[in-house]
Formats: sequence, structure tokens, C-alpha cells
Amino acid sequence: MTTHVGFKPWIKRFPAASPGSGGILVFPHAGGAAAAYRGLATAFAARGTDAYVMQYPRRAERLSHPAAATVEELAQDLFDAGDWSGIAPLQLFGHCLGAVVAFEFARIAEGHGVDVQRLWVSASEAPSAVAASPRLPTTDREVLAHMVDLGGTDARLLADEDFVELLLMAVSADYQAFNRYACPPDVRVHADIRTLGAHGDHRISPDMLTKWQVHTEGRFTRDLFEGGHFYITGHAEAVAELIRAG
Repeated sequence: MTTHVGFKPWIKRFPAASPGSGGILVFPHAGGAAAAYRGLATAFAARGTDAYVMQYPRRAERLSHPAAATVEELAQDLFDAGDWSGIAPLQLFGHCLGAVVAFEFARIAEGHGVDVQRLWVSASEAPSAVAASPRLPTTDREVLAHMVDLGGTDARLLADEDFVELLLMAVSADYQAFNRYACPPDVRVHADIRTLGAHGDHRISPDMLTKWQVHTEGRFTRDLFEGGHFYITGHAEAVAELIRAG
């Protein structure tokens, strides 16, 4: 993992094992830090694509950075972190909340003439469905219960009060931004949208993934893996291979 000249130091770059073209940007889930996507980013890099993992405010080295009030503001913050046109064409991969952030990032990038080839959506409801979905919890107790229900967080870490305090700070910021989000169904990106999910995800059904189709002017596909909401933990290599194949 390295930093990239001209990019904010909190953009985590995993250079490709062999020279290639373009880059893939990784947008974490709510409360997720860049470090949680090291395995996936390494798998991308091993297949010839530089990977750049986004670090959101209120975690890790951005702990003191103010939280973005909206998803759109967060996407703009990440777009402003570097000259993305210099590494285009881009592919974007976002998991859960990260998929919606990536969608807004794609809109901004395309508006600035940056070539975004594909948006890989993982375990996320479509932007146009967010406003009508149940609001995410905002109290500490409810947020923690929701995170436990989703899985993906080591139970031993949840027993660490200091860790939980930092986790709640990050998750609460992301949930509040997500609760303010709304997007009409006629908003589209030029990039292809490829959706990924899991048969056993009790939060995001295959039908919910299909609703992303209205948001692209390009090609749309859907692929499902075994597992739950955080299926990528056990399928990083398979996901990277699918994305390499395009």
C-alpha cells in the first residue's frame, strides 16, 4: 500500500503487480475504514489494476475531519481528493452505503469529463429506493444492534469499549448522511452498472439489486455469491476475478 503523488494521503493506493491502465476505486460500507478492504484491493492489484481505497471522515487518520452532512457532500469530498482524470478510465466498487457514494462520485466525475467505465454495486439498494426505505437507526444502542445484525464486525472487537466508541462515531455519521439521501429514478450515469450480492443477504434481496438498472444508460448485470451481507469477506478473489473479466 502506498500514497499517490497529487492525492490526499488518506487515499490508499495498492499498485498493480504489473503495469496496466485505469484504476479501480473502492468505497467502503457505513462505518467501514479503508483497512477493511485491504484484501479486496490486493486482489485487484494482483490482477493488473491499481486500486484506490477511499477513507471517509471520522475514522482512522481522518478521525478529526468533520463528517459529511450528505452522501453528495461525501462524494464531492472524495472526488476533490485527487486528479482522477490522470488515472482514468475508472471503475468504481462500492459496498452497501459505499455503492450509493460511488454512484454520486460517478455523477460528479462524469460531469467533469472523467471517464467512468463501470460502477460495481455490492449489497446495496438502488439510489431511487433509499428515500422510501426505513430510516437507519441513530441512537448508539440501535446503531450497534443494527451493525451486529448485519455481521461483518468481529465479536471480540465489539467487546472493546474504545473500539465501539470509535465505530459508533463513524457509523452514526454515515447513517445520518444516508438518511438524508434522495434520488429520482430518472437520474442515470453513462457508466455500466454491474450489481453483486449474496443469496443469503437478509437485508438486500436480488430484486433490490435489480432496481439499479434504471440508473444506467449503459449495460446492466447482476451476479450472486453464496453468503450474507458481507459475502465479500470470503469471496475477495472471486469478486476481483469477475471485475477483471469486465
